[in-house]
Amino acid sequence: MRSKRNKTIDFSLKEASPELLNQILQPNNSDLHAVQDKIINGDSFKVMNNLALQQVDLALIDPPYNLNKQYDGLNFKKMSTSQYQAYTQKWIDLLKPLLKSNASIYVFSDWATSIALAPVLEQNFTIQNRITWQREKGRGSQKNWKNGMEDIWFLTVNANNYTFNVNQVKQRRQVVAPYRQDGMAKDWQSTKNGNFRDTMPSNFWDDISIPYWSMPENTGHPTQKPEKLLAKIILASSNPNDFIFDPFAGSGSSLVTAAKLNRHYLGIEQSMLYCVWGQYRLNQVKDNQTIQGYTDGVFWERNTLAAQRKFQRHK
Repeated sequence: MRSKRNKTIDFSLKEASPELLNQILQPNNSDLHAVQDKIINGDSFKVMNNLALQQVDLALIDPPYNLNKQYDGLNFKKMSTSQYQAYTQKWIDLLKPLLKSNASIYVFSDWATSIALAPVLEQNFTIQNRITWQREKGRGSQKNWKNGMEDIWFLTVNANNYTFNVNQVKQRRQVVAPYRQDGMAKDWQSTKNGNFRDTMPSNFWDDISIPYWSMPENTGHPTQKPEKLLAKIILASSNPNDFIFDPFAGSGSSLVTAAKLNRHYLGIEQSMLYCVWGQYRLNQVKDNQTIQGYTDGVFWERNTLAAQRKFQRHK
């Protein structure tokens, strides 16, 4: 018996309503050239050939990592380094014509996959940074260090012309030992709810947990990314009404986050089940645009939900 607090979205296709199923686009009976704000159920390597050119402001790429993994009955098998690099170059060749001249691209990977990715990404784009996300969860090992980190590669088409809204992605940290100068708070705020400092963002993200069973965004997808993580990227590297593209959309987290932040979006996903979960979440956006961990225009540290709620009540 599932706990009443368990909010995980994991219903079956048989439980999906016809209305929900009909919202998913099928490549064979849809004009895909200028489509937006939709999920396409199909193979990205085929669908991308039919999309409008130079329309994407920000691409979020979360391909299968070079690991043995099962996605809704579809198996991804680990390749040799050269094979995975060829696989990567294949989706890059399809993606590049879709990008605007000032577009940004973020590519997700684990540490081992990063070793194969780096030279291919460098050949095709300007590498602006490599972000380390402290994911926390992960299986322990008796013979190695627990894998609790993932990489996020920040890339641009043009080395100097791209969007980066640094003031949109500040992090609010609680000040433990507040420093004063001439009796005044220096670089921090004293409020009824505590002492806080809004810090500039770095390439080490230690404030984001993976979705878990009591979070409304959680689904049954095995490698789901958090909305908070995606919000940082979308806010930093796009503007309202920009076009966000995700060719490996999974259960729709990037699309849902884009919708909540008033961006247009398009996702491609080969699993119909994951497409339906994503569309179900998108249909809820109009009633709930909150992103857990993002309050008052800043990103908060982990385990500060009570402080965020208190801040909202006194605002």
